[in-house]
Amino acid sequence: MSLWLFFGDQETISRFHLHPLGKYLDDYARWLHERGYCWEAARVKIRNVARLSPWLKRHGIAAKDLRWDHIQDYLQMKPRKSPPFNRQDKANLKQFLRYLQAQGIVSKPVATESTPIEKMVAEYRIYLLKERALSEETTAQYCRHVNRFLLESFPRVRPDLSTLRSVSVTSHIQKSAAKMSKKDAQLMCCALRSFLRYARYQGYIEADLQASVPAVANWTLASIPKALSAEVAEKVLASCDRQTPIGRRDYAVLLLLARLGLRAGEIVTLELDDLDWRAGTVSIHGKGSNLSQMPLPPDVGQAIVEYLQHGRPTCSTRRIFICATAPIRGFARSGVVSNIVARAFRRAGFDDATRKGAHLFRHTLATGLLRTGASLPEIAEVLRHRSTACVTIYAKVDLQSLRSLALAWPGGAQ
Repeated sequence: MSLWLFFGDQETISRFHLHPLGKYLDDYARWLHERGYCWEAARVKIRNVARLSPWLKRHGIAAKDLRWDHIQDYLQMKPRKSPPFNRQDKANLKQFLRYLQAQGIVSKPVATESTPIEKMVAEYRIYLLKERALSEETTAQYCRHVNRFLLESFPRVRPDLSTLRSVSVTSHIQKSAAKMSKKDAQLMCCALRSFLRYARYQGYIEADLQASVPAVANWTLASIPKALSAEVAEKVLASCDRQTPIGRRDYAVLLLLARLGLRAGEIVTLELDDLDWRAGTVSIHGKGSNLSQMPLPPDVGQAIVEYLQHGRPTCSTRRIFICATAPIRGFARSGVVSNIVARAFRRAGFDDATRKGAHLFRHTLATGLLRTGASLPEIAEVLRHRSTACVTIYAKVDLQSLRSLALAWPGGAQ
């Protein structure tokens, strides 16, 4: 019986088995153990279920008939002897219900009919994925902005795109952009242009409304790329405690950023099959579904080996980097890598640098290559850019070369 993994008292285990949900608790305990839940957390989750089970019996509700409505009614009850319910109890019972649904013990709720706006956005999403070959992440971002635009334009009525006018598009952008970062505002404008082109293609509108979407100011080469000094980069790497599993993982992540200039999203999607130990290469799944092979430096390979052998928990996922807390799973999004970088900066005593994120290492690698004599095409190849134009901004930090081009100051040195 898997309950013995978390409970050593036969009387307690027998009591758990008495009620409607009792026969599922052994498998549930095994499920929690396989996903890396610690002893204390798993005991709390199992006790939450065991506490619900007698209530179901009193109300004549069979396990196969359990619904979220029943759990909500149960949580409204005021226990006499036990502590009052809290948000964690609610989350634990929701997790157990989803477990029963995944096992086929409880039927999943019938999906409610989508609204007209949801249907329109779903069709647009299919268009982006199949016709435009956009990535899942970019598609999700586009749909997020389009959904917000449609809800604001048609709050109470069925969406009729033929009634849209340029002023309504411009008004939405002006109001929304004021609450966004420049990058998100640019993404919103790209999404709306794409959607309005799609709407015209589908015959929903006749006018070329995409022309009414203003451009967000973003002058080419207007900024100077930030970069770390070699000393700061080494301090950040040295801040990882490589005697612990989390420290080994974070060190390997930071080395991939520093030595190979990977993007945070590329680290998230790395899988065990992407490592070719015999050839000493790693396959990178870049932007636009591009697949590139890069040499694996010895120190990076050694860091990954140490993490795989002495830090990565046993699990079924093929992702290389795994979350440290249960449920055991691969990184879900690139923000996890940015958080690793931010924590490393704080440990090294550079709090002001945490906002620059994982991309700071990519800028540092490019700047370092330029200063050691690498050409812009070579840097573009290392960073896996399709065009050299993407790396011309790094010429602004090559002060030694720029001095040779500077004209003499009239009247002599000042």
